[in-house]
Amino acid sequence: MPDLHACLRERLNAALEHLNLMACSSLPDFGERDLNNVSNTARILVQDVSDVFRVIEHRGFDTPRAA
Repeated sequence: MPDLHACLRERLNAALEHLNLMACSSLPDFGERDLNNVSNTARILVQDVSDVFRVIEHRGFDTPRAA
């Protein structure tokens, strides 16, 4: 689980940095294709985070709990 958590943190931080880049930039600085590439990259990173969360939930629910 610690490896999955580290992966999750890395991907989420990368997505946040990517979105901060977009928030701090003005529209004239980007072309339409640039905006599509940056937003698609952020979407992929968020999808990775979602997938890792799903694995953590699955493993967490399948692990027997100590009494």
